[in-house]
Amino acid sequence: MSHQYVAVGWNRQKRVYDLVLLAGIVSYLGIFIALGNLLFPFATAETLIIRAAGSAAFLLLHIVLCVGPLCRLDSRFLPLLYNRRHLGVATFLLGAVHGVFGIIQFHSLGDKNPLVSLLTANRNFASLEEFPFQQLGFFALVILFLMAATSHDFWLRNLTPPVWKFLHMMVYVAYASLVGHVTLGLLQSETSPLMAIATGLGLIVVIGLHIAAASRENRVDSAKSEPTNTGLVDACAVESIAEKYATIVSIRGERVAIFKYDGKVSAISNVCRHQNGPLGEGKIIDGCVTCPWHGYQYLPETGTSPSPLTEKVATFKTRVIDGRVWIDPIPLEPGTRVEPSAIGRESKTA
Repeated sequence: MSHQYVAVGWNRQKRVYDLVLLAGIVSYLGIFIALGNLLFPFATAETLIIRAAGSAAFLLLHIVLCVGPLCRLDSRFLPLLYNRRHLGVATFLLGAVHGVFGIIQFHSLGDKNPLVSLLTANRNFASLEEFPFQQLGFFALVILFLMAATSHDFWLRNLTPPVWKFLHMMVYVAYASLVGHVTLGLLQSETSPLMAIATGLGLIVVIGLHIAAASRENRVDSAKSEPTNTGLVDACAVESIAEKYATIVSIRGERVAIFKYDGKVSAISNVCRHQNGPLGEGKIIDGCVTCPWHGYQYLPETGTSPSPLTEKVATFKTRVIDGRVWIDPIPLEPGTRVEPSAIGRESKTA
């Protein structure tokens, strides 16, 4: 967590995460190049590097896109979400290696600037068979570069969360461009069906996981409750909330996280101020609601981050009536203190 720009803190979890990532990338590249040299002895070193780095970037991008929905479907995948931005930076670096070597091998021997040659050598946009697939790869690489360059929280704060979120949602445009890049490029000359099958399966997995996660999230949003004549909404049963965890409910189109802890309940906005993480999928650690994505914390009574941090989320008034949690659907200003509702002294009527 940071309330101002600070250098990256390399805790043990970050080191382990990055070492595993680095070891996986190095192993993949080494095995790919070694097998390629064995199976295709006439292939140049540049060609093997282009193929190894490109396929590694494409594979890693699939992993990046699958981590989010997997975490929505099963919390056991949450450790993969931690430092996912490092996966994105690694994807860009591998893509850059693929692109640089590709430009050197295919566009550096003419009298044009290699980059100009890349963008203008093929203009057959009306032909599917001869479509300029290299431009698609370059476009995707530009998006990945912008995402990697703005991955630090410094840019999240200064670009504002909406702009930053929009920029990083462009990863799906980059993915679509790379699918086109591979389909219209490599698969046109590939005689073996394995690459086409692998590309198709990857696309199916990414789309399938996102549909499954969206379907699950839609069930939460579709279970809406209307306020009674008292203005309160019957949200959930107290016993349905695990100790130090939350139940997420949708009230008037806004998700609310209801936490139970130390014999009382509090309700805050489900949206973390960092990267819109789901606070209700986290838990209370050391008295603070802790976001499962990157560890941002908030006091459940006030929705404020512990000092010296300044993030705040909206709070909601609650009442416990006959073993059920009732909520005032009107959110209070972020950081407003609300007295927790005691479970042992609940009211009998709304």
